[in-house]
Amino acid sequence: MDYVAIIAIAAVVTYLGTFLVRKLSPTFGFVVKPGGRMIHTRATPTLGGVAMFGGFIVAIVVAQLFGVFSPVFSSSSEPIGVALGGLVIVVVGALDDIFDVSAPAKLAGQILSSSVLWIFGVTMFWFKLPFAGVVVLSASITPLLTALWVVAMENAVNLIDGLDGLAAGIVAIASLAFGIYSLKLQSLGQLPTTSLGPLVAFATFGICIGFLPHNIHQAKVFMGDTGAMFLGLLMAASTSVVGGRTSNVADQTFFFFAPLAIPFVILGVPMVDMAFAVVRRTARRTSVSSPDKEHLHHRLMQMGHGHARSVVILWAWTSVLALVALTPTFISETKAIVPVVIVLVAVILWAMFHPGSNGRRKHARVGLFGTFLRSVRGGADTKEVSNSGESDAVPDTVPKNEVDNMETSGETVFPSNS
Repeated sequence: MDYVAIIAIAAVVTYLGTFLVRKLSPTFGFVVKPGGRMIHTRATPTLGGVAMFGGFIVAIVVAQLFGVFSPVFSSSSEPIGVALGGLVIVVVGALDDIFDVSAPAKLAGQILSSSVLWIFGVTMFWFKLPFAGVVVLSASITPLLTALWVVAMENAVNLIDGLDGLAAGIVAIASLAFGIYSLKLQSLGQLPTTSLGPLVAFATFGICIGFLPHNIHQAKVFMGDTGAMFLGLLMAASTSVVGGRTSNVADQTFFFFAPLAIPFVILGVPMVDMAFAVVRRTARRTSVSSPDKEHLHHRLMQMGHGHARSVVILWAWTSVLALVALTPTFISETKAIVPVVIVLVAVILWAMFHPGSNGRRKHARVGLFGTFLRSVRGGADTKEVSNSGESDAVPDTVPKNEVDNMETSGETVFPSNS
């Protein structure tokens, strides 16, 4: 019940704070205007990530008043590190949302946020590799590994933030699943009660739930780079202090004996999307920071799914991956995988054969494997958004009102200057 209270506090404060952001952002001109690469039709407030940061900080401060969380805060600088690291990335994201900072400057800010985490001890100590045993990290390698982990997480979430409610929903599912997994490790005695991981994971779930009512299609506010990178930092922090400090999970072979693999599974959708984007742009010999309209959510819309349905499908994929991670953790029998397979097949069939109308079915029949392949190589049937603000990246089978309200403020990987 203590974690439920933290979730509720984070959600309520974020929800109420977002109203304030929605009111003040237009006053100061902090809005995302239509035109250029943006294809929404009205000026929309941004900086929703500021409200998310506020909700997280309030939840963490209140958590100190709960006796059950005393071990987390007494004799540990990690909570302060997460708060300060979050502040750094929120400031960097806000500057980018307002002034559109350069790609190197944004990357420098991301590295700075990871350095703050490392300085305050929010980092990996060791991890277990498949068939290689426990790898103990030296003091000289942990800063680099922390930076890579944080920057990858921040950009993965930032990249998937391309449709209303998509990033917040995916991170909500992932953080809830990882929080449950962390509590299971504690119940097995494999994770100390002093670990900050579960608290950060559940607080992250709370702020996502609080922000979603404002951000689902059609969005009344965008989280911007401010929110997307902040969510990435929180996921990096929680996963590093859990997966990077658990060497033996009760002698069970969860994901090739590597608890650190759990985040990759649960966050499979943004991770795969980021990997495909890097491979696709490298194959084209363009900068990995060059934005395009060929991400998984764009491909789903090309298959005939509308804006909201594309978001729900990717939420469903994330839920399936979360089940894949959690089911073996709680049920050791092989037959436990059966319901997961059933759900997986249902999601695939839904995505392939129910795009919304018979007129769009021919686009859906290319299948999800075709979608993934084209996402990697970058299909010739997709064009970049023109300077006039009109896009032919989504075919005519998708209703215009669905396309016009797509949130594209998060089109960044290893940050973009566009």
